[in-house]
Amino acid sequence: MHAVVVNKTGGPEVLEYTEVPDPQPGETDLLVAVDAAGINFIDTYFRSGMYPRPLPYTVGDEGSGVVEAVGAQVTQFAVGDRVAWSAAPGSYAEKVVVAADKALHVPDHVSAPQAASVLLQGMTAHYLANSTYPIQSGDVVLVHAGAGGTGLLLTQLAKAKGATVITTVSTDEKEELSRGAGADHVLRYEADVAAEVRDLTGGEGVHATYDGVGKSTFEASVASTRVRGTVALFGAASGPVPPFDLQRLNGLGSLFVTRPTLAHHVRNREELEWRGGEVLNLLSDGTLSVRVGAEYPLAEAARAHTDLEARATTGSIVLVP
Repeated sequence: MHAVVVNKTGGPEVLEYTEVPDPQPGETDLLVAVDAAGINFIDTYFRSGMYPRPLPYTVGDEGSGVVEAVGAQVTQFAVGDRVAWSAAPGSYAEKVVVAADKALHVPDHVSAPQAASVLLQGMTAHYLANSTYPIQSGDVVLVHAGAGGTGLLLTQLAKAKGATVITTVSTDEKEELSRGAGADHVLRYEADVAAEVRDLTGGEGVHATYDGVGKSTFEASVASTRVRGTVALFGAASGPVPPFDLQRLNGLGSLFVTRPTLAHHVRNREELEWRGGEVLNLLSDGTLSVRVGAEYPLAEAARAHTDLEARATTGSIVLVP
């Protein structure tokens, strides 16, 4: 089969589309024919070496497809089932082994590209809005990268909870997308974001800031957040945040700052089914909408990573074998 392999870390050019042996499932695994593989910023962190991973490896952890074979101990899935996952290493491929306890059934009305791109970002938005800072009706929140995949989903979840949502974007097109997801106020990165947020909140600041951008937005994040508010740094699209003196949180208003990650919010099957099942069901019934901004052939993974890192994409993007 074909897969996208990294033999050495570096830029998008290290992504090699090549032939590899078909994977073999174990007794608790599924063998899945991949219909679409999700592309996420964390894939670029592994590829560049920012996050270490043994070499060589096949890229990707998220996707959707159809079960081709089930292990002897698997009872909850059968051949022919449509499934999605966010934690199956080697998903940039024509076939992948998925641990059965990491897979979820895909509802009929959810397409393969939607299912492949919604779980990681959707469950991230879910834990941010429900667990990291549980949004309440009447809250005001700031969402950076409001036109990105997670930003669009988080905006919808926050609006469904009755919050006022302020987002940041870089272009007119992205502003339109963010407003389409329900954003009440859309700011540009080059503006004095903190000052504009304070103006919009009567000087108080937001109850919570959700920052997946990192280095270029973190100072605006802490300056935009009200006394005893929460700053959730959940990504580093612009690079890692430099070392930060925790004493500054005192003068900024006794802020809570956290660096959450999805793995710590889907620690067991019950939690995975709660978050992932809720996201897929909300997508199926139309309460939640996911924008698949682009579909790339599996062989063009390098181009997809180049576009993603240049912020030339909107919503989610997927690879199609």
